[in-house]
Amino acid sequence: MYQTKYHKAASFDDAVAALGAAEDGKYLAGGQTLLATMKQRLAAPTDLVDLRGIDGMVGISVDGDSVTIGAATTHAEVASNAALRAVIPVLCDLAVLIGDPAVRHMGTIGGSLANNDPAADYPAAVLGLNGTVITNQREIPADEYFEGLFTTALDEGEIIKAVRFPKPRRAAYQKFPNPASRFALVGVLVADTGDGPRVAVTGAGSDGVFRAEALEEALAGGFSAASLEGASVDSDGLMGDIHATPEYRAHLIGVLARRGVAAAG
Repeated sequence: MYQTKYHKAASFDDAVAALGAAEDGKYLAGGQTLLATMKQRLAAPTDLVDLRGIDGMVGISVDGDSVTIGAATTHAEVASNAALRAVIPVLCDLAVLIGDPAVRHMGTIGGSLANNDPAADYPAAVLGLNGTVITNQREIPADEYFEGLFTTALDEGEIIKAVRFPKPRRAAYQKFPNPASRFALVGVLVADTGDGPRVAVTGAGSDGVFRAEALEEALAGGFSAASLEGASVDSDGLMGDIHATPEYRAHLIGVLARRGVAAAG
């Protein structure tokens, strides 16, 4: 058994100081990944710095055609928020597909994005909707935030405060879940935005979430399922494991993209 010191941060400065003073500290949000890895002895941080007590980390605010979600807001709160559903309903639809009720009531949007699991749902939302990750130091556009498996543009000690989403014209998320973990075997978010169509894929890329440029180019000619007929994603660079081959994942991406465009209306 190993010992871990627990810190309840009251501010961002408090959290950064606690992490900087730790030998091997970790920030704690919902803990749905970190605590599980600690239980399996795959992680043994000397210190845990809990971020959930910092003011302004929880809540959903709508400002015209923009929505800002605090980093410590749980999946369940995102799924059930009526104001959010009135502006960007795809975020509610995506959040309700995450894990099970216990996970949704503890896991947070900021924790998911900081961890950047290659099969997580929120990375597809941020990348597909062209969101902005707001930290205690700066704002990071979606296209610059995700850098690879469990890797992001966050600097050491940097904390996600919130995520801002612009309202799309229409959008939908389709997911083929692993029946045991509920993680995405493949998840596809399609969005018709003011800057053109965006298609973000999670669960399939060897480097994590990515934009399916071939599908975006096809949708640029018309945001309809018919526009995607004949368009495909190359299986090179996709994951292959006991659950699915790269070729099967490539096929699923096309199927889910067409379903998403049809669902978006």
